[in-house]
Amino acid sequence: MFMRCALYARTSTVDQDCGMQLRELRDYALKQGWKITEEYVDTGFSGRKTNRPALDRMMADTAKRRFQCVLCYKLDRLGRSVLHLSQTLATLDSQGIRFIATSQGLDTDAANATSRLLLNILASVAAFELELIKERTVSGIKAARAKGKTLGRPMKMFRRDQVTALRDQDGLSWRQIGERLNVPAMTAYNAYQTLRTKNVVETGSANSGKRGTCIVAV
Repeated sequence: MFMRCALYARTSTVDQDCGMQLRELRDYALKQGWKITEEYVDTGFSGRKTNRPALDRMMADTAKRRFQCVLCYKLDRLGRSVLHLSQTLATLDSQGIRFIATSQGLDTDAANATSRLLLNILASVAAFELELIKERTVSGIKAARAKGKTLGRPMKMFRRDQVTALRDQDGLSWRQIGERLNVPAMTAYNAYQTLRTKNVVETGSANSGKRGTCIVAV
């Protein structure tokens, strides 16, 4: 059956080459009589890294139906985290896109019972891994608090009226205002919008004298 397929290859270091993987994948597609629509290659990216340029582009293209199948030399080329692998394969499956690890005989085609079982096992292990991560995170937070450690980014104080002056009078951009007040640009923007919303109330009441009010940025 004719099929449009995508190839995905990855190496962990920049001095490695994806040539061997791609040759194997091209040969596989040729023998099947399938058309290769795109080759997605990530060079120098760990399999545990969930965000990779080529992989992100490939996953975005799944919704565009640019291909019907993804060919990968080995499962660990797609990812080494069970959680990430499970999520990626589940996304492909939900889009009706078949995944094949050519050197391992893994195929998520609906007719392949063994690979379907693998998907279920991966999903179960991923759920278990996620629960472990949550438990470790909660335990770590409790331990840190017990030692008196302050969690999160340190709070910064700045004056909202300075944001208004820098924006309305000086015409500075949000980035420039953020740099001037040593806060994120979005924090300055949100403070400006909050002040504008409350301006009618503040200027029409006794609160109008509180122009030096500070806001906390975290």
